[in-house]
Amino acid sequence: MRKIIFPLAAVLTAVLFTSCAGPERKLGRGVSNCLEVVRWGEMRRSIEQEALFGEPGSGCFGVIHGFDRSLQRTGLGIVEVATFPIPFVRPYYGPILTKSFAPDPVYPASYKPGLISDPMFDTDTYSGFSGGDIAPYMIGSRFQVFAN
Repeated sequence: MRKIIFPLAAVLTAVLFTSCAGPERKLGRGVSNCLEVVRWGEMRRSIEQEALFGEPGSGCFGVIHGFDRSLQRTGLGIVEVATFPIPFVRPYYGPILTKSFAPDPVYPASYKPGLISDPMFDTDTYSGFSGGDIAPYMIGSRFQVFAN
């Protein structure tokens, strides 16, 4: 029995993880949605939208609604990570719950994410003029190098 478990696991891994763009995309989308509790993009967007378009006196609604949406997106990400090898709902591994959530993570309207300021994305150090976001994962971070 011990001799057959490892080869079966290897074959199962090879079948599930080789040359499948659909499961890879679903897994990436799920991991991105799982990290919503670190990013809090839904909360930032909800607070901003409530401040701009909400009724006066309803200050906590944006915080509560954003917290609820962030937890929902995290749960959606956990479901997508758990079921990424299975074509769930649609045969082409598409996003689930598209009527309630955008497939990709959302950001506040006042923030457009860019590349992270990292040597991997920077141009040659001798020519300079590289830049990017310093800490986009921090709540409310607007720190950028050479922002346009």
